[in-house]
Order: sequence, then C-alpha cells, then structure tokens
Amino acid sequence: MRGEGRGSGCVTASPCPHHGSSRASWASTVTVVTPALSPRLAAIVDGLSLAPGMRVLEIGCGPGAAARAVAARVAPGHVLAVDRSATEVRQAVQGCADEIAAGLLSVRQVAVEDLVLAPGEEPFDLAFAVRVGVLDGRHPTRERRALERLAAVLRPGGRLVVDGREVPLPRP
Repeated sequence: MRGEGRGSGCVTASPCPHHGSSRASWASTVTVVTPALSPRLAAIVDGLSLAPGMRVLEIGCGPGAAARAVAARVAPGHVLAVDRSATEVRQAVQGCADEIAAGLLSVRQVAVEDLVLAPGEEPFDLAFAVRVGVLDGRHPTRERRALERLAAVLRPGGRLVVDGREVPLPRP
C-alpha cells in the first residue's frame, strides 16, 4: 500500500512513520521475527552499530533480507530500502510485508545516484550497501554522484558503510 509519501514512491504502512505519524502507537505493538541471514550478511549487519530509534538507509536492498534484520534492531526507528531494479523492489515489498505494515520499513525504487529525501522526510543516521556496483570503484563518475547524494540524505555525522567498511563522504 502507498503511504503518505507525497509522491516519494515509498511503499509503507499508512500513516507513514517517516512522514509524521506517532511512532509510539505502532512501535509498542510490533514484534518482528527476522529470518536467518547468510553468514556474510549477518556479519555486515552485526558490524553496523545499530540502536533503537535509528533511521537507516539500505542501498541495493535486493529482496530485503538485510533490511528486515536491520528493522528488527532499530525499532521503533525506520529503514528505507532502495534498489534501482523494479524486480528487486517487488521482491522486497513481498518479503518485507510485515515490517512495512508495522511501519518499520519502506521500499523505494531509485538509483542511489538519484536519491533525494522526500518532502518532510528526515535524514538518515546510517546508510549501508552490500555488493552495489555503483559504489565499488568501477564507475567513478556515477560513484562520485552517489556519494554526493548520500552525503545529502545523511544527517550531520551520519555514516556510510559499504561492504562492511566505513566510507568517507564528500564535504559540501
């Protein structure tokens, strides 16, 4: 279902928690069961220094396994899972239906180098990516644009972690 994203392309519970609903009302009634992750993804998620209430952006979410695991750890926070692929977004929406309905997670189809905050959307505390081509050094122009966009959507002091390593962001 579409939330109150005001054209953001978010798929989320209505009302959408990152666009102004009361988090206390939905967070107090949610229990999320997270399926097992692969050892590689589990190690990356474990290394993210997550805390309840954080806003986290996953870049290249694929079917949403890591996003679900992160949502369970940051509740009552919020995870925005993005992917450029319509197929992956569709799979993430299906696989994350419970977290979306609980308001813990939303999914958006967008390339990271085109990512902008939706009107009224709060910046993120942390962004992470696992095996995302635009961030692996092979496409310097696109990577530079992606890093600029990520710097713009992260709060001051926000962190970017790519393949388990913290990556410095460009300064404005």
